[in-house]
Amino acid sequence: MNKIGIRHEDKYLLEKRVAITPAHILKLKKETDLEFYVQSSAKRVFKDKEYADVGAHIVESIPDDVKTIFGVKEMSMDSFRDDNTCIFFSHTIKGQAYNMPMLKSMMDKRINLIEYERIVNDEGKRVIFFGRYAGLAGAINSLWSLGQRWLKKGVANPFAQLVQAHKYNTLDDAIEVFKEIALEIKINGLPKELAPVVVGITGYGNVAKGVQELIDLFPHVSLSASELLELDLSDSDNNHIYKVVFKEEDISEPIDANHSFELQDYYHYPEKYKNKFEHYVPKLTVLMNCMYWNANYPRIITKDFLHDHFSNGQPRLEVIGDITCDPDGSIECTHKGTLIQDPVFVYNPISRIPTMGFDGEGILVMAVDILPSELPREASMAFGDALLPFVEAISKADFSVSFEDLKLPAEIKKALILHEGKLTPDFQYINRYLKIINP
Repeated sequence: MNKIGIRHEDKYLLEKRVAITPAHILKLKKETDLEFYVQSSAKRVFKDKEYADVGAHIVESIPDDVKTIFGVKEMSMDSFRDDNTCIFFSHTIKGQAYNMPMLKSMMDKRINLIEYERIVNDEGKRVIFFGRYAGLAGAINSLWSLGQRWLKKGVANPFAQLVQAHKYNTLDDAIEVFKEIALEIKINGLPKELAPVVVGITGYGNVAKGVQELIDLFPHVSLSASELLELDLSDSDNNHIYKVVFKEEDISEPIDANHSFELQDYYHYPEKYKNKFEHYVPKLTVLMNCMYWNANYPRIITKDFLHDHFSNGQPRLEVIGDITCDPDGSIECTHKGTLIQDPVFVYNPISRIPTMGFDGEGILVMAVDILPSELPREASMAFGDALLPFVEAISKADFSVSFEDLKLPAEIKKALILHEGKLTPDFQYINRYLKIINP
């Protein structure tokens, strides 16, 4: 009989998600001989009793003979046991320095590490993800932040009726509020001093699609990036908002003016490109940043740009919802990911100092780095639905054989970062990041 452990999430106080829900366990127990050991958790959105009711064992700590452990976020180094198979978001594939000690500890204990972020199909598209729910929660939080920011400035506005995403019992409850706001905008319009409201969205993947699900509930006009530049802000209707989705060619341009933008060239040689996103910023009210980024690509908003932008007068940009939340990344002033219980800060571009909360001069930044946990029940159900077809195969795989002979679904084998503590062929590049902490 194969045993599976489901761990208690201990990295964040308000992390309530889980990879496998009671409904998924019920289905697996009917179809397989798997046994489940669920680490007790008072904060998890699915209660211990819900797991016990479907036949799972509720335990304070996962027994030593349970070798396959599913989680969501990073595991603490003292939780690893020799020869276990661990499946979670390790945040190591970019060589993140803060997680290299964790990865080294896993290597020392001969762990098999499967990374959700690298479970992809033949087309390279992710199969298991929380991205849609990051977008949904990010849209709620960004517009809630906008409403509160305007209230602080003494301006009543329809977005002020929103609350932070995790305060809704269900996603449907939040959607109902969005519909109420939509009706108010349609009938009464936005306050004249606020209109037009222009929402910019970077990217067009699962996160951006989640954002658009909610934005599209409002009466809106979709603009291309070039149409935004032509928009007359002084002569715009206040009975709708404007939505702009920015793609790669809108965000970056070749350094060599004699060359045109080519997407695959951009992916392969990002150092040949420079940022051009700053042309659009003066016309945005809210920016929801949903794009993939790493340090090889140009930033889209720098601290220097914000300094110059603010030095020329009060800009229109009120809120940056940095949903992808890369600290010191594509949005340079996002100096850290924020907590659900302390989700926003005001960045002062002149002093370059961030201040937690809604008060202060500058731009409000919402950068919660576990946004899907603000919609934990729906996010966990959708995630588990995608994971379900792979659970039995992972638990029954013989990891003692060579990597070449290892029998796993192709999607899972691609996502195996460590096999018996050693980096697999596709992840050998991580060695150079490990050497930085262990020269």
